[in-house]
Amino acid sequence: MTKVLILGASGQIARHAVQMLGEHQNVKQTLLVRDPKKLTSTEPANATIAIGDVMDNKLLPQLMEGQDVVYANLAGDVDQQTAHILAVMKAKGVNRLIFVNSLGIYDEVPGKFGEWNRNEIGQYLPPYRASADLIEASDTDYTILRAAWLQDEDEVNYEITSRDEPFKGTEVSRKSVAALVTKLVMNPGLLVRANVGVNKPNTDGDKPAFV
Repeated sequence: MTKVLILGASGQIARHAVQMLGEHQNVKQTLLVRDPKKLTSTEPANATIAIGDVMDNKLLPQLMEGQDVVYANLAGDVDQQTAHILAVMKAKGVNRLIFVNSLGIYDEVPGKFGEWNRNEIGQYLPPYRASADLIEASDTDYTILRAAWLQDEDEVNYEITSRDEPFKGTEVSRKSVAALVTKLVMNPGLLVRANVGVNKPNTDGDKPAFV
């Protein structure tokens, strides 16, 4: 039995992942959400819902107890949230972390798309870069996923680039990122201590096609 704690479980990527993980009888999911109204009410039978904040000093340690994998899909002060998550994971002896981040935190997006991306979201990226730095400096078995611009196509079609490679493409479906998260939960030895870009193949351009 694989026990996975999902932080930010009402997010759009996470909701796909919850459904995909629901197809595996050997998985037990704990979904942490701040606003239960954002849930779909179609959560699978292997999912338990906890209501609260990831920064809660009492709740997070309780939920972390006995978990095998932590999957975080957060926004806002992600650097502060990351520091808290890492501390609780260490205290509870949980090692496997999957963390969804953003493209552009290393200025790794080339060409005109890189310029456009920097202009659009550059001001919001410092906490995401700090989050990645904290994770890489930890002793966790992490995978950081730097996702391209997200769209809602009903498809699973993605490729990855390493931390030191130029980012490829401009977009990727939320369902694709969720499929990769699910693959990592089910195969925890994949992409350990890896930091990868995630994009849809053949979507190069000056900006995402849907913008």
